Amino acid sequence: MNPAKRLEIFRRFREANPKPTTELEYTTPFELLIAVLLSAQSTDVGVNKATRRLYAVANTPQQILDLGLDELKSYISTIGLYNNKAKNVIATCQILVDQYGGQVPHSREALESLPGVGRKTANVVLNTAFGDPTIAVDTHIFRVSNRTRIAPGKDVDEVEQKLLKVVPKEFLHDAHHWLILHGRYTCVARKPKCWNCLIADLCEYKQKTPPPPGLVPDTQA
Repeated sequence: MNPAKRLEIFRRFREANPKPTTELEYTTPFELLIAVLLSAQSTDVGVNKATRRLYAVANTPQQILDLGLDELKSYISTIGLYNNKAKNVIATCQILVDQYGGQVPHSREALESLPGVGRKTANVVLNTAFGDPTIAVDTHIFRVSNRTRIAPGKDVDEVEQKLLKVVPKEFLHDAHHWLILHGRYTCVARKPKCWNCLIADLCEYKQKTPPPPGLVPDTQA
């Protein structure tokens, strides 16, 4: 894909959604960190339901430590893999209290040293909580980048590095959110909604899907 196409794609994303953000609910970097940690293989909607209850009673590392493992599990038991996630949350909270004064560190190395926190989670926190121009490549971004040919790659690391290289700098901070939302609601896995896509004419996906019978595309309404 040529640079002019990419520029126009992100220009349209910005025009349609000038201030994109995560759909996870949070008010502090710590709340975001825990929400992202809990979101692996789970939906944002499901995580939000659990964290609303949890954060009402404990939303700092020390408060969650005071709850204890079993009590924490009772708040997040509706989330997939909650047993292992609860152990990681407790261990992460202990490190934050012992080493960082209860604060979330603004450092990739420090974030990735926390239990259950990998590169993707660290990128989300760095981007959303601290404003760094990072891109956390999840399944949605990986699919959209390859399908559209914005930044094709064989694995998430290659796609991340390509996106950091080819996304125009003015769009780099918000690219992560635009691509996730596009993959979540339009460029979906099984049958992309090409008939209702604001970048369909720029996308290089060759097997574009027609609208279902009887449906008038929004773009033509």
